[in-house]
Amino acid sequence: MIKITLPDGSIKEFAAGSTPMDVAKNISEGFARNVISANFNGVTVETSTPLTTDGSLILYTFNDASGKKAFWHSSAHVLAETILSFHPTAKLTIGPAIENGFYYDVDLGEEVISENDFKQLENRFLEIARGKHEFSMRAVSKADALSLYQGENNPYKVELIENLTDGEITFCDHSNFTDLCRGGHIPNTGIIKAVKIMNVAGAYWRGDEKNNQLTRVYGISFPKQKMLTEYLELLEEAKKRDHRKLGKELELFTFSQKVGAGLPLWLPKGAALRSRLENFLKKAQKKAGYEMVMTPHIGQKELYVTSGHYEKYGEDSFQAIKTPKMDEEFLLKPMNCPHHCEVYNFKPYSYKDLPKRFAEFGTVYRYEQSGELHGLTRVRGFTQDDAHIFCTSEQLDQEFKDVIDLVLYVFKSLGFEDFTAQVSIRDPKNPDKYIGDVATWEIAENAIINAAKDKGLDFVIEEGEAAFYGPKLDFMVKDALGRNWQLGTIQVDYNLPERFDLTYKGADNQLHRPVMIHRAPFGSMERFIAVLLEHTGGNFPLWLTPEQVIVLPISEKYQKYSEKVLESLENSEIRALVDSRNEKTGRKIRDAEVSKIPFMIIVGEKEEEEGTISVRRHGEGDLGTFTLEEFVIFINKEVSKTLVAF
Repeated sequence: MIKITLPDGSIKEFAAGSTPMDVAKNISEGFARNVISANFNGVTVETSTPLTTDGSLILYTFNDASGKKAFWHSSAHVLAETILSFHPTAKLTIGPAIENGFYYDVDLGEEVISENDFKQLENRFLEIARGKHEFSMRAVSKADALSLYQGENNPYKVELIENLTDGEITFCDHSNFTDLCRGGHIPNTGIIKAVKIMNVAGAYWRGDEKNNQLTRVYGISFPKQKMLTEYLELLEEAKKRDHRKLGKELELFTFSQKVGAGLPLWLPKGAALRSRLENFLKKAQKKAGYEMVMTPHIGQKELYVTSGHYEKYGEDSFQAIKTPKMDEEFLLKPMNCPHHCEVYNFKPYSYKDLPKRFAEFGTVYRYEQSGELHGLTRVRGFTQDDAHIFCTSEQLDQEFKDVIDLVLYVFKSLGFEDFTAQVSIRDPKNPDKYIGDVATWEIAENAIINAAKDKGLDFVIEEGEAAFYGPKLDFMVKDALGRNWQLGTIQVDYNLPERFDLTYKGADNQLHRPVMIHRAPFGSMERFIAVLLEHTGGNFPLWLTPEQVIVLPISEKYQKYSEKVLESLENSEIRALVDSRNEKTGRKIRDAEVSKIPFMIIVGEKEEEEGTISVRRHGEGDLGTFTLEEFVIFINKEVSKTLVAF
């Protein structure tokens, strides 16, 4: 007998050789019908894998991330078989699961796959799936594996196998199809009930443009047709909410090839929106004891050599700026923290002066590859709402918790209510990725974990996701479409104070190193606004939206009264404008709806005579008649629902 430990801590005994599916059936026949993958002692296994030792078992359904990975990886095998049925001379390469679905890269030679082929690929895929073919793993010697693919004249699989050693090569079989594979599959193809071929694109073998270009076929599959339908509906909604589309429609930002790829230009409405976001955070920071500083957009190369940024980012940054002076080099600023270290170094401090909290909306530059640029979410120049706190080790815990409070305040004020936290620590297997000693890292990691626990955050720990100079707490926000975004970060750093020789005089009259906290509640202004645009669909919180009210006179006769209404609103600090175009009122209302202006004020003869206004709300319709004083009170109450003082 063997002892199997389940995630809830319970331990059950089974006969040696029992499979994960046997365990699932023991728990519940209904549960077992939904189990599609498993993990035994930290290793992904098939549901049919015999278990011969004691261990911990996790059973996955499609609702689990690991379950989806097995489902989509298995679907990639079916896609490969499908492609071969239409293109028997194609050479297969790799076919992994990705965040949403899967793809398979194939060398089609002179043949092509186009959008016109998608439907017949889907039909053939489902025909194979309905065969309920079991996925079966088997070990293969290196010689036999090479012989198979050399016989098929497939240099891609041969190259993969040549980099493996005897004893670690396995094949996966289903139906009459075989593929080189490490494992992690669903029980059989019949579980796949719906599939959609999403796209076809070019891709270089192993991502190297010097290699052959392959055809990459993307797909996504589900255990129910209803789930595919819902996913496609979600995609359509995502297209409507695409921040690049909304940014253009709402006249917030643009890009220019003459200025350069990845360098956004903020239009007047977008600049005003950014300014309101900055002022919102500045006001909260001032209450929290931050001091604003300003630093240059460039710095001497030596600054970033000292900080370690040049070693880590130098090759991926913009190249050095030469000056007329021999051997003098400057770099566009990739990070604000080295500059803030030098701000701290301006004068000596004692423990009584700490903490020092320096904040800046500092623009930084990184040379992202052109293929990775994407609207505002991936740019080459972006502004961080950066701040660096220099404190004693005794102050660290409270300072870190205070930053958590600030981040949560930002999220609440902007409607991000569904989020989790991620404690990102170093990868102990790759120490060369990081600076500093292990003991210091452990202190910093434990400080973050303890603060997250004390604040009651729902958090996970992720190895290998730390910054090179220290661990961090990242906030993963779920938007209105259920997508996760990393927004807001807090990092603990013992290393930069050492590198920049930062000190303070302690109560013992000796010099000590301060601890450094890096924090950015927004992260980058560009990315944050992009996510906010897609989360709200352009319907920003009332306190933030570029224009809160538009006044619509029903004819030119009421232009003067419209101007009087506008003046009254502006005197009450309500952002408004008048649509004085010679258009019908219905057209003006439709245009205001498209522009996502929250409130429309319609004025005509009745309103002018009574000194009132008729009010409509975006997406809702008529709210009735108000006096101007009543409307101002109403607007202020609406603002206060989302914007509260820190």
